[in-house]
Amino acid sequence: MISTEGIQHLYNAENKIKLPDIRCNSGEGLIILGKSGSGKSTLLHILCGLLKPTQGKVLIQDTDLYKLTEIQRDEFRKKNIGIVLQKTAFIESLTALENLRFFYKIATGTVDDKKCVEWMEKFNIGNKKDQMVNDLSQGELQRLAIIRAMIHKPMLVLADEPSSALDDENAQAVAKVLKEQSEQANAALIIVTHDIRLKSLFHNQILIS
Repeated sequence: MISTEGIQHLYNAENKIKLPDIRCNSGEGLIILGKSGSGKSTLLHILCGLLKPTQGKVLIQDTDLYKLTEIQRDEFRKKNIGIVLQKTAFIESLTALENLRFFYKIATGTVDDKKCVEWMEKFNIGNKKDQMVNDLSQGELQRLAIIRAMIHKPMLVLADEPSSALDDENAQAVAKVLKEQSEQANAALIIVTHDIRLKSLFHNQILIS
């Protein structure tokens, strides 16, 4: 479960962002909709522990995120938060499987190729495991990014514009997979996006204007 209270961030004397309180329980999904410049990216960075707000708090389960030291936050994020970035940002010199192996080891300290392949098969890209990431389609890269975010079973999954580069069919498919896998893992899922195509998939919605 994640909740926020009274989040505000001051970039300078004239640029202050006040964000709505949010709450998302384990196994639930929440979509946060807003146009560019509305504060969506700021909120995402605050939720994952990368940007300390000027005011307010973020609670993940019983942990007050910004009462941790920076090193403690980094460790907490690594173990408990999965992030699906708008730009998938894989290592181009590695295959799909090698990328998963690398990121899984960072998150857990162990290597488990069997688990990596099982997840790829679950997402119907098992036959792509030995391909270089540059040879994957945009939809395949997004699925790989979701696996990377979820394979270590985080408590919280954050997705930043996961459908922005996808056509209607792939946009719906990626959002549904995120929702289904988060429910199965009992993880809280928050999608931050301007893409209204995803709105109908989520009962819990927040609009940032």
